[in-house]
Amino acid sequence: MAKYLIVTGGVVSSLGKGITAASIGRLLINRGLSIRMVKLDPYLNIDPGTMSPYQHGEVYVTDDGAETDLDLGHYERYTGQPTSQKSNITAGRIYWDVLQKERRGDYLGGTVQMIPHISNEIKEKIRRLEDESPDVILIELGGTVGDIEGLIFLEALRQLGADVGRDNSMYIHLTYVPYIKAAKEVKTKPTQQSVAKLREIGILPQILVCRTEVNLTGEHLDKLAMFCNVPRECVIVEKDVETSIYEIPLVLAEQGVDEQILNHFRIVRPSRPLKDWQKLISVIRNPKGTVRIGVVGKYSELQDAYKSIYEALYHGGYAAEYKVDIVKIAAEDIETNPAILKTVSGLLIPGGFGLRGMEGKIRAAQYARENNTPFLGICLGLQCAVIEFARNVCGLTHAHSTEFDAERGVKTEHPVVCLLEEQRNVTEKGGTMRLGAYPCVLEKNTKAFKAYDQEKISERHRHRYEVNNHYREQFEKNGLIISGINPDIGVIEMIELPDHPWFVATQAHPELKSQPVLPHPLFREFIAAAIKKQLMENPS
Repeated sequence: MAKYLIVTGGVVSSLGKGITAASIGRLLINRGLSIRMVKLDPYLNIDPGTMSPYQHGEVYVTDDGAETDLDLGHYERYTGQPTSQKSNITAGRIYWDVLQKERRGDYLGGTVQMIPHISNEIKEKIRRLEDESPDVILIELGGTVGDIEGLIFLEALRQLGADVGRDNSMYIHLTYVPYIKAAKEVKTKPTQQSVAKLREIGILPQILVCRTEVNLTGEHLDKLAMFCNVPRECVIVEKDVETSIYEIPLVLAEQGVDEQILNHFRIVRPSRPLKDWQKLISVIRNPKGTVRIGVVGKYSELQDAYKSIYEALYHGGYAAEYKVDIVKIAAEDIETNPAILKTVSGLLIPGGFGLRGMEGKIRAAQYARENNTPFLGICLGLQCAVIEFARNVCGLTHAHSTEFDAERGVKTEHPVVCLLEEQRNVTEKGGTMRLGAYPCVLEKNTKAFKAYDQEKISERHRHRYEVNNHYREQFEKNGLIISGINPDIGVIEMIELPDHPWFVATQAHPELKSQPVLPHPLFREFIAAAIKKQLMENPS
């Protein structure tokens, strides 16, 4: 049967449970084990799909169309393993499903209670991953020990450990060990209290991962081991890394985390060096140079709103052994200060919703087209490029997307971007998004085809609006290349310009498939083009 590895967090949030869990997953894969990962989120939303980026950051989309927590992005980037609908479980989804069962009469008129009904539903959803026959199911619980909304999840995880037995379950607790600067002292008491809270619930962590800003001495580690009832060799120090979060697998491997896990589960697998990650960190520490890339976004002040975009850009830089300096450009600022676009060697417009900042994004696409600045458009970024091309090359002055008709209070004269139903002249419009992986056929002898080096590809989507095929002939007549088409519904997936160093846009979200050791081809080629431009302008 599958082994269960459960990661909880204590003291404060934002300690990096997702990165730690993903790094442990990487170590287990390196030891030849198959894994699946799942994130438990105690909030009451059904999923993050309708949550504001200001509240939650980006929405990560899986191949099967789940809108999930951004930690699933960490899981896929570090492990290379796909996640799915089964990989993100929220309290909202649990309560929703239990109440639906109650309304159907599934509980035969019995009183529905937190225990056993809610706890059983949590366990049932976690154990669905057993159908995929992994060696290890790695579970991360969001929030911290003591959060009232997380208590039922902790109870379910306690029960899960009892159900499968000690030999098949293991608890890892990630906690914060603060350094009080004024007193010049490390304090272990918060960690002791966090572990004590877990023990009250009935969970006894077998590995303690200590997040800290400073080195911990042997005295600190001995104290933590004794008071938290954890073997000394299982007290792991996860000090802030200086170079990159991608160092964490190496940090944990050096302290033998994977060895402790395998010993607990009585699994014998040979130790192997993380050669690809060692090479990656060497490149990150010793770049050949730095390239400046502008990301023109609506939420430029929020680090997590474009998390996967930023990581994919870094990955593209690693492929060229360059550091990527990301310049976060607020789309609205371009409308008043377009000169900011001259400070970067490449421009990327990410996906998004809503009218705010649209004209700034369109202006950025125009600047990239007219000034031979390497450009990559993602989702809404493709639509901005199409609108700009329609207005300034095709002469369709009032071209726009029907998505914004209501906000603008104007019916678009030239709806170059619209709903599929509008293209087909259907009066009853659906409200569903294109979510998850969709196929695309690439046109040979295009930049996109050369980047992917294959004709048929699949990328993930999250959008409602499409480029209007009624304008396709006019676009192509004026020089726009349609380099990718969805073979099933015939909509435009990718565009590019022929006489441009790199001007490519996609309706998909390729950033969701990029990994540090396997950069996405579009980001790799985009960064390579930006480096080439920078070197031409500044040979020194």
